Parts: sequence; C-alpha cells; structure tokens
Amino acid sequence: LAPSLPLQEDFVYHWKAITHYYIETSDDKAPVTDTNIPSHLEQMLVILIQEESEREFGETGPCMEYLLHHKILETLYTLGKADCPPGMKQQVLVFYTKLLGKIRQPLLPHINVHRPVQKLIRLCGEVLATPTENEEIQFLCIVCAKLKQDPYLVNFFLENKFKSLASKGAPNTTSEDVLKGQDSLSTDTGQSCRPEEPSGASGMEHTELEDEPHAQMDDLSTGLDSLSIAALPEATVVRPNQDYNLVNSLLNLTRSPDGRIAVKACEGLMLLVSLPEPAAVKCLTQSTCLCELLTDRLASLYKALPQSVDPLDIETVEAINWGLDSYSHKEDASAFPGKRALISFLSWFDYCDQLIKEAQKTAAVALAKAVHERFFIGVMEPQLMQTSEMGILTSTALLHRIVRQVTSDILLQEMVFFILGEQREPETLAEISRHPLRHRLIEHCDHISDEISIMTLRMFEHLLQKPNEHILYNLVLRNLEERNYTEYKPVCPEDKDVVENGLIAGAVDLEEDPLFTDISPDNTLSNQEWLSSSPPASPDHPKNDGKTEVHKIVNSFLCLVPDEAKSSYHVEGTGYDTYLRDAHRQFRDYCAICLRWEWPGSPKALEKCNLEAAFFEGHFLKVLFDRMGRILDQPYDVNLQVTSVLSRLSLFPHPHIHEYLLDPYVNLASGCRSLFSVIVRVVGDLMVRIQRIQDFTPKLLLVRKRLLGLEPEGPIIEHITLLEGVIVLEEFCKELAAIAFVKYHAASTP
Repeated sequence: LAPSLPLQEDFVYHWKAITHYYIETSDDKAPVTDTNIPSHLEQMLVILIQEESEREFGETGPCMEYLLHHKILETLYTLGKADCPPGMKQQVLVFYTKLLGKIRQPLLPHINVHRPVQKLIRLCGEVLATPTENEEIQFLCIVCAKLKQDPYLVNFFLENKFKSLASKGAPNTTSEDVLKGQDSLSTDTGQSCRPEEPSGASGMEHTELEDEPHAQMDDLSTGLDSLSIAALPEATVVRPNQDYNLVNSLLNLTRSPDGRIAVKACEGLMLLVSLPEPAAVKCLTQSTCLCELLTDRLASLYKALPQSVDPLDIETVEAINWGLDSYSHKEDASAFPGKRALISFLSWFDYCDQLIKEAQKTAAVALAKAVHERFFIGVMEPQLMQTSEMGILTSTALLHRIVRQVTSDILLQEMVFFILGEQREPETLAEISRHPLRHRLIEHCDHISDEISIMTLRMFEHLLQKPNEHILYNLVLRNLEERNYTEYKPVCPEDKDVVENGLIAGAVDLEEDPLFTDISPDNTLSNQEWLSSSPPASPDHPKNDGKTEVHKIVNSFLCLVPDEAKSSYHVEGTGYDTYLRDAHRQFRDYCAICLRWEWPGSPKALEKCNLEAAFFEGHFLKVLFDRMGRILDQPYDVNLQVTSVLSRLSLFPHPHIHEYLLDPYVNLASGCRSLFSVIVRVVGDLMVRIQRIQDFTPKLLLVRKRLLGLEPEGPIIEHITLLEGVIVLEEFCKELAAIAFVKYHAASTP
C-alpha cells in the first residue's frame, strides 16, 4: 500500500482545499473561475484516472474508495445546485461527465454514485437557454452511453417507481419516468402529461426564422430549429408537477434554441429507447411524455406549413436527414415559400422514423401507435378528407412524400393501416366505403382534377413498392383469392374453333359487343394477326410447352393494337427490348421484396375455389380499369400514371395476379373483366374511331415524334388526346408483353 499513499494524500488534500474554501470565504459573489476550485477538481480527476491505470481492472483504489465513502458526489451536487460560487454548477457537471466517461470500472451501480447522478439529472433542462446547457447535454449523453453499455443499470433507477405504482394500484400515476432515483419519490401528484395541457410542443408558436436578427440562426439544425425558437425561457412547463429525470431532461433540451444541443438531446433519447430492459420500456412509454413530444411536435410542424405548397416542391426538396440539416434561406437559390417549415416537418418526421426503427420492439410499437392516433388520424386525416382541391393536392403530396420517406417497418405498418385499414376479407360493392380514407383516396385516383388523380396514383404506386404484405393483399389479392373471375370449363372442340377465328374463349365476345356492331368483318377482325391463334390452356391440359405458351401470350399483347394504329416501328429506339431490360430488373426487385411473404408458386386448385361467389375486382382495380377504359379520352400524363400503376401491379410474383392481369387465355366468368378484356374493348372502340380521322397514321407519327422531342412543337393537331392515348396504349401493351415474358422465363428457369 505504501506507494499509493501519496496519491491518496494528494487526493484528500485537493478535496479539503475545496471544502476549506467554503468554510473560509465570505465573498460568495465572485465567480468560480476566480477561485482554485476548478484546478482542484481537475487534479482529483487526474489522480483517480492515474490510480485506475496502475491497478488491475475492477480493483477499486483508495482514492476511489474515499470518493465513494465520503459521498463527495453528493456534496458536489449540493454545491452545484446552489451554484455557489457562481458557475459551480458548470464545474460539477464537467466533473461528473469526465468521471463517468474516463473511469473504466462501472461506477453507476454504487448508491453513492447513482443517487447524486440522479439528482443532478433533474437539474438539467430546467431552464432553457441557460449558460450550462452545453455541459448539461454532455453529462446526460454520457449517462445514456453508460446505460447503453449496461442496460441492466436502468433497473437501479426504476425500483421505487414500480413499487409505488404497485402499492397504489393506480396505473395512471405517471409521476416519473425511466431513471428514478431511489430516494426521490418524495411527492407523487398523480398528474400525467396530457396533450391538452398547453405545455410542450403543443403550446408552442411556430415562428419563421427569417425574422430572426441573428445571422447565426440560419445555421441551426433545421430539424429542430423552427420549434425551438419559441419564447419559453422556463422549460419546466414541459413537465407535469413531478420529480424529473433523464428522459424529461432530454425532452426539455430537445427544445433548446441551440440546434446542436437539441440534436444531442435527440441522440440521447434514441439511445434510451433502444434499451432492451422491459421495465424501462414500460416506464418510457407509459410514464413519460415521449410519445406526446414526438406527436405534438409533428402536429405543430405540420400545421405550420402553408395551406398550399407546390406538389413539385414537396417532392423535390432534398432528402432530409434529421441531424445534419443546416438550412440557410439566404444561400438557397431554389427557395420557395414555406421551404423552411417543410424541411423542419420532414426532418422531424425522419427523426420519429429513425427513433422507432432503433427502439426496442415494445417501445417502437407504442411510439408508432401514438403517431398513428395523434398525428395520422388526428391531423392528417381531416386534411386528406377535405373538399378543397388545393388542400387535397397539398395533403396528398405530403402523404406521398412521407410514404416514400418512411423506413421503419413498424411505422410503415401503422401508416398502411391508416391509409388502407386492416380489412383482409374480399371486398363487396356494398361495403366499398368501410374504411373512409381508403375509399376517398381510391376515388381521388379518378378525380375531376387531373393533378389530384396523378398525385394520388403516384402515392399508391410508391405504396406498392413498400415491403409490407398487407398493402397488395388489401388492395388486390383478397379479391382474387378464390379465382372466381374464372369459369371452369374443360376445352371442347368448338372453343378451339372460336379461338382460331381470332377470339378468345370466355373473353369478351367482340361480335356481340355493341362497340363492334358497325365494324365490317373484312377490314378488322378477319385480320387475325392481332390475336394469336392458340387453344386456351385449361387446368386439365397443363402448359406443357412453356416456350410456345409464353410466345403466344407475348404475341397476344403485342398484336392487340392493330397495325394501322402502331407508330413505334417508324422511330428508332422504341423497340420492345428496352421494356424487357426494365421488366427484368424490376421483377427481380419485386421478387426480393415478396420473398418473405411465402406466396404459393401456382394458383389455388380450382376444385378448392368457391367459383360460385360473386366476383368483384375490388375498388382499386375497378377505378384503374375504369380509367384504363377511357385511355383514348384522357390526358397523356394521366394515362402514363394509370398504366404505370397497372404495370407495377402485374410485376408482383403472385400466381393469381399473374393469371388475372397477364393471362389472355383465362376463361373469364360472365360479367367479369380482366386487364386484357378492358384493353380489347378499348381497341374495338379505337378501330371505330380510326375510320373517322383523316391522315390518321401521319398524324400519329407526328405526335409521337413531338412527344419524343424529335419534332419541334407546331400547330395544334386535332384529336391530339386520342392520338396520345393510342401511343400510350401501344407502349403499355409492349410493356405488359415484356413483363409476361420475363415472368414466364423466371418461372421456367430453376
């Protein structure tokens, strides 16, 4: 022991020097920096670190024993709380931070460490914009890091909390949260942090930072800036009347006017929510205001957005990362009204998304449900259900943006339930509006405003690319489960004849279709090339030759549009091979997404299907088919978006989707339509209308060249909508042929 005595003597000397200062001094107004206290504290730390480095790991030296035994941390806490001499709180915070950060042995399990640490935590974040904010956040973050290393330590702080709950038997006594000191349960008011209290983010006014006189404000972290400027010097309003601790202190500091402090506080919370200790999770979600903070701030940032923002701006504002933004309005060439508010909202949404992604599962579910109930339903739904076209457009564009942005599976699940509902049984026409928001959004795909239609279709297109099985099931698959769109009939010789005459058995009978009555047989359907002649594959004649089968199917699509309505072979680089490459890449991506969903490899056996049940394709496909049927009469941009969503749907590797959307030979039950039969009708209509247009082919070619930018814009061509529709139709058929080919090819190669 002899060599270590000098160290201990030295240590005690420095501590005594500090205590003597308080006994001897009368001037307690002089700042601490004018005294020797900071250097004595620094020396004590140096000695403790040196002592530890000279010993075996885990062995406590005499200086550390002295610190623990004489409750030095308790004494320092008291001096820091009194901030005597002025600036002492800062010194104490620095001492605690360095002690916890630089000493390797675990200190927090000691009652003489975690009790004063607990008390010091409660001093943090009490007042916003205090001079000690920087030291406070450093201290809180080191405590979080220690808990992350040893999550079980949280339990030291939770003991009393849960005893008190059990003894009162009152689940709503939300007095404290995660890290509860064992001695701190002095009063319990039973108050919980309710959203209607004018506290926290909900009561804060959003102020645009452009009005700030300070230039440095521009460099704040925008994820948090716009909220943190609110004039609330006393942060205590965030807390209900209760003892405070780690989570509450961090929650307060997320509202610091200094963006860097706020970001550090958010990082601290992210560490805490990921702790696997069940007791801590329960406390975090039930007894702190964390859920309210996240959702109230989302809500107030959303409400701070202008009533109308250009959808293009919402879509193109650069990718938002919650911690790294420093948005400066002055330097921004592409600024638009409300850009700062939009970035603030999107970066806070990104923070919520990342927090839920990192959080322990129970905590993640609780946080995501809070976002669902308090933000999606409470704030976004009324905006999406409104009747003002400008309002619908802006709110749908924002929904589209967050659908694209969300990465957490648990938050995505809640978002999907919000948009589509949880129903999984087949839809019926009578119950089409069971989930009002789903019904309204699908109706918006066929809105009188083309802009709203396109935006809503794009939202669904992105939704379909998300890795969540419920999306496709709810929109489409649940209605195809029984294959009751098919009619079970064995092949008989007459069917074969019908097909060879250019019609598909069970498909729409064109001869009886009113659209076709005025077409003379010699100039249209006798030209059989546009429907390939082959008998339909039936369940009892399996598709033995996959190659000829896929060849026929591809040709069915490629020959749908009659030659006189085709224009792509006159223009370079618009061949079918481009679609093949795209389809191959996209199909691979979709297969990767759907792998976990364990879809069957082949359709459900017809014997097991309830073919008697009335078939309804479902609201989503109904609207898409209706729009597809009007392809010759609606704007080019709308057509591009409708066909884009349909081609996305047909890429999914599910046998029923494949059969219903991509198999021209399926025997459709009477009164049912499929994608192929919808296109057949459109083509029938087109052939009637071609007769009435002079110089149809040259006009068509000119329109195609203009669309490709190969011809300058010139005088308006009449029937432009129809001509553009024909071009989209031809390209869509090529795309479907490519998808069918790629899917058959993938199925036939092991």
